[in-house]
Amino acid sequence: MEPSKKYQTYREIFRDQRLPLAFIDLNAFDNNIAYVAKLAKQFGKTIRLGSKSIRSVGMIQRIFNYDPNIFRGLLTFTVEESAWLTSLGFDDLIVAYPSAQPSDMALMVGMTRAGKKVRLMIDSEAHLRALSEAGEKANLKLHACLEVDMAYRPLGLSSVHLGVRRSPLRSPEQALQLVEIARHYPGVVIDALMGYEGHIASINDDVPGASLKNKLYRALKSLSVRELTERRDQVVKSIRAAGAVLPIVNGGGSGSLISTGKDPLVTEITVGSGFYASGLFHHFREVHFQPAAFFALQIVRIPAEGMITCHGGGYIASGEVGLEKQPLPMYPAGLEYLSLEGAGEVQTPFVLPKDCPDLQIGDPIFLQHAKAGELCERFNELYLVKDGKIIDKVNTYRGDGKAFL
Repeated sequence: MEPSKKYQTYREIFRDQRLPLAFIDLNAFDNNIAYVAKLAKQFGKTIRLGSKSIRSVGMIQRIFNYDPNIFRGLLTFTVEESAWLTSLGFDDLIVAYPSAQPSDMALMVGMTRAGKKVRLMIDSEAHLRALSEAGEKANLKLHACLEVDMAYRPLGLSSVHLGVRRSPLRSPEQALQLVEIARHYPGVVIDALMGYEGHIASINDDVPGASLKNKLYRALKSLSVRELTERRDQVVKSIRAAGAVLPIVNGGGSGSLISTGKDPLVTEITVGSGFYASGLFHHFREVHFQPAAFFALQIVRIPAEGMITCHGGGYIASGEVGLEKQPLPMYPAGLEYLSLEGAGEVQTPFVLPKDCPDLQIGDPIFLQHAKAGELCERFNELYLVKDGKIIDKVNTYRGDGKAFL
């Protein structure tokens, strides 16, 4: 649908609704689910949902309902979140970030005792010790997922680290050493491995008007994929050769769905942001998602000819500070921020394009958060839109009274 028609459609849908609001276009969202499922089947993998990129129980359940044989398990972002989700009936969780605090160890014990499959990420002996001590006290064996760093270091230079700073473990020798150390901790067992290709999964490499940068990013990604695939496979093989059981090898991210899927030793791929296809997930060469999650602001002022001012809008994304972390104006197409104001806490002005449709005070404009699940930290509910009308609403984590980080 043309952007001008899309704007008219959304404006009519939300004409009588209180703004600001957030909504999911289910036509696009369901197409993204089908697209991910198709690729998963093609590569013979299952998909683990990245909960931090969704942050709505209703939307998580909608994905699982599409095909429970493909969409299996959650990659969560805190132990507390995991305990809440298991209390709602979810199972098979990997907590993506380590913890050693006593309250989280108690929650791990509680979930395990209740028969839930939950694994906590580890990358050090300190993590093993905390889990094992809690497990031994409870006469249980707690489960852990070993994370291996997948960042790219050209020519093996430690001074050049292209990727996120997560696990200190990179080599098969380092990973195997920690697995051997784990044998001395009777209250914990390592039975999963994760290698997250963040520098591939979240870097756009098909941005319009940036051909040279695109070529550079594609070249680096290609080199990195070859290196990390070989290294991850060596890690998995060495651990299994030492007698450790490793039924789960997790990799990926929405942007690396295809390259990760080609690795025969990866058993499952984590996907999260691709379902909402937020502002930073539009321009990948290998994968193509449809923008599905939006928010609407009310026009409250016309401060000058060719300008509008909206109420609110300063929903800035986390990560390295930059203009790309501002919300992405979508409809009407061509809206531009004022450099001296940007996206503001209580008001956001925009410069209108020359071919902008007639806009009046009280009309909405539509934007996307730069990231996916962070949108849900600003709204209590998500309107669900399908075939040009509102069909339902679901709570966000915030709407359920939950804030985990």
